[in-house]
Amino acid sequence: MPTGDDRTPTGTKKVGGDVAGRSAGAAVAVVDGKGTVVGWTQAAQRLTGFPAQEVVGQDAVAVLVAAEEVERASAHARQCRVQGGWSGLAGLRHRDGARLEVNLRVSPLSGTCGERQWLVCATRTTALFSSPVNGSDMEALLSSAPIGIAVRDPQLRCTWVNDALALQDGIPREQRLGRRLTEVLPGDEAERAEAVMRRVFADGVPTVDHQYRLSLPANPHRQHSFSASFFRLDDAEGHPLGVCAMILDVTDRERARERLAVLSEASTRIGSTLDVMRTGQELADFAVPRLADYVTVDLAEAVPLGEESPVRLGAAGGHAPAFRRAGMASIHDGAPESIWSHGEQVLVRAGSPFTAVLASGRPHLEPVLDTSPGTWLGQDPIRAERVRRYGMHSLMIVPIHARGAVLGVAVFVRSADPAPFEADDLLFAQELVTRAALALDNARRYVRERAAALALQRNLLPRRLTGGAAVDVASRYLPADREDGVGGDWFDVIPLSAARVALVVGDVVGHGINAAASMGRLRTAVHTLANMDLPPDEVLARLDDTITRLAEEDLDAPALTGAVLGATCLYAVYDPVSRCCTMATAGHPPPVIIPPHGDVTFPDLPTGLPLGVGMAPFEAVELELPEGCVLAFYTDGLVEARDLDIDVGMHRLGAAVAQPGRSLDDLCSAVVAALPARAPSDDATLLLARTRALSPSQVATWELDCDPAVVGHARALAVERLADWGLEHLAPTTELIVSELVTNAIRYGTGPVVLRLIRHRVLVCEVCDSGESTPRLRHARTTDEGGRGLFLVAQLSHRRGTRHTANGKVVWAEQELTPTA
Repeated sequence: MPTGDDRTPTGTKKVGGDVAGRSAGAAVAVVDGKGTVVGWTQAAQRLTGFPAQEVVGQDAVAVLVAAEEVERASAHARQCRVQGGWSGLAGLRHRDGARLEVNLRVSPLSGTCGERQWLVCATRTTALFSSPVNGSDMEALLSSAPIGIAVRDPQLRCTWVNDALALQDGIPREQRLGRRLTEVLPGDEAERAEAVMRRVFADGVPTVDHQYRLSLPANPHRQHSFSASFFRLDDAEGHPLGVCAMILDVTDRERARERLAVLSEASTRIGSTLDVMRTGQELADFAVPRLADYVTVDLAEAVPLGEESPVRLGAAGGHAPAFRRAGMASIHDGAPESIWSHGEQVLVRAGSPFTAVLASGRPHLEPVLDTSPGTWLGQDPIRAERVRRYGMHSLMIVPIHARGAVLGVAVFVRSADPAPFEADDLLFAQELVTRAALALDNARRYVRERAAALALQRNLLPRRLTGGAAVDVASRYLPADREDGVGGDWFDVIPLSAARVALVVGDVVGHGINAAASMGRLRTAVHTLANMDLPPDEVLARLDDTITRLAEEDLDAPALTGAVLGATCLYAVYDPVSRCCTMATAGHPPPVIIPPHGDVTFPDLPTGLPLGVGMAPFEAVELELPEGCVLAFYTDGLVEARDLDIDVGMHRLGAAVAQPGRSLDDLCSAVVAALPARAPSDDATLLLARTRALSPSQVATWELDCDPAVVGHARALAVERLADWGLEHLAPTTELIVSELVTNAIRYGTGPVVLRLIRHRVLVCEVCDSGESTPRLRHARTTDEGGRGLFLVAQLSHRRGTRHTANGKVVWAEQELTPTA
């Protein structure tokens, strides 16, 4: 039996080889199964003041435990026998009667006779805490603290710990007390933490928010984040006694911070284009491997077309729409887990979680996938085989919906990552999909609106340009909005009577669908006025009145009003018989004129004010153009630049067009190629026209007396000229038309009567007189003796009309050279 040395008591064996290591620096005693002290060390004597001869052979409780602590000590002894050991805070009695606060650890030993003995190690806690609080109150205080607290001695052995720390990291108090951190949690993180504690103990400077990660025993697949703050404990004289660590589990905080950063990155990575299929692929690429090992994105087939999704959330009947694979990504190259390739139609099997998600609009979480018979995967052998082959073990299905309509579903699967999906993973996936859904819905709406805008633009601009016998034409349209392809510029070539043609170019302020709609209104008005065969200045005057009236009607819609007001227009009429071109402009730049063998010119036109201002009249200018002359009509977006004068752009345009011998289409391409490389800031339009001329042999003109007797002579002249032109088959109808038009001119007109026939792509019959009254088509009654002339002309001709001139009016009718049956 030892008396005062520090060796292990005689008759006992060391347990596990680490008794000395664990008891170094602590008071050690050995107690037999009956509670009798059988071993006592000098450290125990220094701690309690009892020498070995006063303790050995005595009952440990009777000697060392105060009377008020006996019942509690007996409870701890029973717990020790049941659990095979015990550790915690306890109160001992010093030899002088003072109370000792100690950290006590009891471990079993095996005696030589097979009797159970106990190794008791005690570390004085009052060395670290100078507090009037007794041991019981101190333990209660530590246990109720909301954060983990651990106190370590100068050797960084744990001497105090509260229950909150064990709840955080899952390490029981018994395993932690008396040990260093590296003995409990081996690894780099523990070594770095101990290095920080040694520095704090050495210099006394606290360390706040030292973060580290650990995989807890209860969940080895998931790491937890901890934040530890360390400060040194000093006695009343300022001597260092140890280090206190205050530890908080910040896993949720760090995960929230990380996922907020991921969602912020997702906002820039998902939806980079307005292509719904591209957006679906971006969602899949972004989620792998951040959230899952395999992700698919399937969209309803109506979505890429820009149509409204046919499936509404909560729809009855369990109807599943047709889906198409828009995106897929995997940790494996080529995503071999996928049954369907990108762009293929995806089958949604009835009775699967997919149909439930589509019907309810709620996500589906399946932490553990089960492919056994009777499960939904068991009824889908192809999918089940892929699940088993690639080790897919956890699944999330999240609906992609916006405005109550299903856009698609996103599926998240884990295989290589052993951790199953949890509820917070599902919330994160929903947030990620919600952000992608906004991009998808914006892309879908863009596709729909762009399709509508392009359809509007196609319907508003001329589909096929033809200048008839008057001009050859070609055009280019360059919208500033290259994505939508819609703007407010327009051009037109309108056939008029007598082989003439109207050439129009205009510019509505702004661009986009509103400008296009306003342009359509103006173009319709121009067509109506052109059909009235008015001169250019009169057309612009009436167009100005029309825009002013429309602006008054649109007072409740400022966007439309602003789009129409301030529009510019140039209207020109070219006559291939006289080779005269009459033009007027409303605030629009003049055309470029290039004669066949001459220099580039810009006609001096009265500019006029833009349409809708209504403050000044418009003036027309008449020019005689040689055959083969090229006219270039354009909008200012083609010649203007912020850093250049408009004259520079006009001369650049003229140089590009002045290339004899090239086709008009080639000249259009040359103009576009000569533009600056940067995208235009405004819509740009180009209309090229090369003039033609009708030969004198294609025109016959006769001046007739204002006498009814000349009607028969006029018919004979017409028939004779038709014979010269080889159009004898048109003689009967032409005789009737000439007879009726000449008779009306003589009966209702004044002055000389002029009959003119023009042969080009149609046969034109014109009768001119100096009267101003416009003949009206009437439906004569059976008892009327007249009033059927214009009705007959309308029946016999392809087109007919009346136009006013400076000297009177012209009534005309056209016939096709090859009449239809």
